[in-house]
Amino acid sequence: MELPVLKHTGEDTGRKVQLPKEVFGIEPNDHAIYLDVKHILANKRQGTHKAKERAEITGSTRKIKKQKGTGTARAGSIKSPLFKGGGRVFGPRPKDYGFKLNKKIKKLARKSTLSYKAKGQHITILADFSFESSKTKHYLHMLNSLALADQKTLLILSVADKNLLLAGRNLQQTKMTIADQINTYDLLNANRLLISESALVSITQNLSQE
Repeated sequence: MELPVLKHTGEDTGRKVQLPKEVFGIEPNDHAIYLDVKHILANKRQGTHKAKERAEITGSTRKIKKQKGTGTARAGSIKSPLFKGGGRVFGPRPKDYGFKLNKKIKKLARKSTLSYKAKGQHITILADFSFESSKTKHYLHMLNSLALADQKTLLILSVADKNLLLAGRNLQQTKMTIADQINTYDLLNANRLLISESALVSITQNLSQE
């Protein structure tokens, strides 16, 4: 697939780039995408949920009534889960939800997602650029020039750019990353991928390697 290279101001440079089939033209594997997204979201979970059980409740350990002769069930502690204010039975405890996923599955998931985006024509290639200052209005001007102000966008650069990062961080529907750190969830979550020319080279090199 061949795409035109645009300036960040929306003008056509007159050049075109070829998206390599081994990265942007494979048969997508939906299960690999599912596993990678599940892996990313699971690793984001803090897992800090915690409820106190009977051993952790503050209260007296005195036997609250005699064992026999009351006509009711025996009870040994006010901290019993059966009483109001008592501990919780089998309550949630802190845990790590993360799990291991093979590198080949992750790579297949990213290539599958990029292939879906290429097939749906949701990729824009930009000539390498930078902003002189970190003002948000410059980033907004770029999005308006590309007619993408009302869409979720993911800008992929080859290296981190401080001015671009600061200019776009206040905009809710925009996200920025570098080519070495792209992940399946961010690629799927964006309506439009803005990829710089140098980032395209890096993505191709990273995902073409076995």
